[in-house]
This record gives sequence, C-alpha cells and structure tokens, in this order.
Amino acid sequence: MNSETEAGAGRLIRVGDKMLRCGYTTGSCAAAAAQGAVLMLATGIAPESVTIDTPSGQELRLQLEDCSPGALRASCAVRKDGGDDPDATDGLLIYASAEYTGGHGIEFAAGDGVGTVTKKGLQIPPGEPAINPVPRQMIEHEVRRALDKIGKNPDAGIRITVSVPGGAEIAARTFNPRLGIEGGLSILGTSGIVVPMSEDALTESMRLELSVRKEKRVSDGKPLSVVYVPGNYGADFAGSLGIDRDSAVRISNYAGFMLDEARSLGFTKILLVGDLGKLVKIAGGCFQTHSAVSDARVEILTANAALLGADRDVLAKIMECPTTAAAADIIREAGLDDLWQVLADKIRLRCQRRVFGEIEVGVVLFERGYGLLAQTENAAGMIDGAKAECEA
Repeated sequence: MNSETEAGAGRLIRVGDKMLRCGYTTGSCAAAAAQGAVLMLATGIAPESVTIDTPSGQELRLQLEDCSPGALRASCAVRKDGGDDPDATDGLLIYASAEYTGGHGIEFAAGDGVGTVTKKGLQIPPGEPAINPVPRQMIEHEVRRALDKIGKNPDAGIRITVSVPGGAEIAARTFNPRLGIEGGLSILGTSGIVVPMSEDALTESMRLELSVRKEKRVSDGKPLSVVYVPGNYGADFAGSLGIDRDSAVRISNYAGFMLDEARSLGFTKILLVGDLGKLVKIAGGCFQTHSAVSDARVEILTANAALLGADRDVLAKIMECPTTAAAADIIREAGLDDLWQVLADKIRLRCQRRVFGEIEVGVVLFERGYGLLAQTENAAGMIDGAKAECEA
C-alpha cells in the first residue's frame, strides 16, 4: 500500500524499499500562474507565491517566477516539477498572462509552445487551445478566486493566455501531432498532483494493493472478487453504477500483469470497468495498453466494423480518426451500435483466456461522450454484488 509522509506535491510514496516524491501537473502550474497574473493586473503588485486548490482536495503553494505586472496586461510563470516522475515538461516554465476583454467570462488563448486542437474527437473542440477540461476548470476557479479577493466582479471579462517556451519542440516528440494538436504541448492533469509512475514502482504498488485486498476479503469472509479500472475515469464510471469508486483497483496500463496477479492470488471474479480507448486494445489481444506500446485502437475498431459489414467508406473514416471518441461518432452514425457488444464480449474472452478460465471476468465498456456502450451478460450480477458490499 502507498504511505504518504506529506500532503500534496512533495509527499513521499513508499513502494517496497523506495521513497518517491510527488510533483504537480502543468494544469496546476497554469492555474497558479493565472491567479498570479490576475492579481498583478488588478493591483500592480507581484506576489512571491500563490495557493491553489487541486481536484485531489489538496492545496498547493507555488512560487511565481518572471513576474511582469501591468495595468493592461500582466504575466508570470510557475516552474513545472514532476517529482520523481519527470517527463518532458519537467523544469519548464508554464506562463499565464491576463488581460481584460471588456466582455464577460473567461477566455482561453494558446501562447508560444501551447498547442491548438485541429481535429474532432478530442475533449476540446477544434480551434481551441489544447488546455484540457480539468485544467480549464482549475484556471477558471483560480481566476475567480483572485477577482473575488480584490473585490472585482468574478464574471469580469478576462483573457488568459497560457505559454510554454520550448513547448513546440518538445511536442514534436509526443503523440500530439498524430492527435491533431498542432503548435505545442497540451496542458494536462486530472488531479493536479503528479504521482510517480515508475513502472517497477507502479506495478509493485498495484500488486501490493491487490494482496492487501485479498487478505481483507479473506478476513471478512467475503469471496475473492475485485473491480478493476484503468484509472480515474473508470473509477468515476464505476461510481455512477453505484460502486464505491475508492474500492476499485486502478490497474493503469497493466491489464495483463494485474490479471496474472489476480490469478496468482486466487481471485475468482473480476469486474473490469473501462473506457473504450483503453479496453478496445484488449479486444485485440494487447494487455499493456500504453499508447507507446500498443496503439492499434482504430485498427481494431475497423477490423471488427468490417466483420459487421460496414462499407469501405465508413471503414476508411474510422481508420482516419485520431481518437476512439471520434471513431465512436462515425460508428454510431453508420448504425453499427452492435459493435460495442461484440467488443465487450471479445474483451471478456481475451481476459478469460489470459487467466486460463480460472477467473470469471465481467466487462463494462463506456465512452465518456456516450456513457455506457455495452456490458457482458454476467456484468449486471457483478455490479449488484459490488453495490451490495458498498451498502453493507
């Protein structure tokens, strides 16, 4: 199990004999810089640091750098710290500038090094800065907090421009160009905190969590069943089904590893709840679902759509999609909704084969834009069982 010695960024996660330090996301950096920029725009004074709220429930106090107060436009930066899980953005300065628009509400703009969305199917529509929904919400919250702090109308018209100098060069080495994000990086993060994702540390922590889960269920006299989700989106969807989201085990990209561990530990039932983008890979036999390892999502969708009789034009459109969300729109427009059940059943079959039939696997497949797509015939009973335990 993970043990925390500090709250928020900087806390240490113990995995085996290792202590790994957490960091904070580009979304947190942008939100803090935006708050600082708005404060400077209104007061002309540059604060040394600001405190922001994160979706994880933890506060962060972040230092501001390169502050430029001004009556018409103000800007500042926060330096990205990935903790002991540094990525390509670690150490970069994430800038935000603020200026009044004379209108109402908060506008977003992409500055130097921040990408612009050019294709449909992403969480942000084409033409918009590549600032993901959660970071946008964080920025809006911190801008309104700053306006309220200085006695301004929280709905005042403000334009926030986010910049990452050097971001365009780094983005060229990421998946952004393939996804239709041009000109720079995406501003990311769902919790505001970066938890170290070292592969050894991550798989060991998941194995330990499953082992602890087994011991508790044995001591409580409960059957060895477990709910698996790839990450926060899966946990949230499980919660919408009435399952305690915190009772789900997050397996990240390591579906095969965690199926093997469940079999080794003697589990008898697994309910796998996941989004289309992750689980479709399992339908094609890919049990390590990181896009750098296996990225055959649209190929698997296309092949299965072909088996259902989709015409050549539809298949070509699916193959051109940058994301499974975009492909889902085409599949639905083509009247191929039977595909979702085919995929759910194939995912279940692949998982059953992986564990040699020793574990009963149920599958719930969803897509964030549509909700539930399909579930295997045994999933309803597993969901009811998990809900009953939550209510007990």
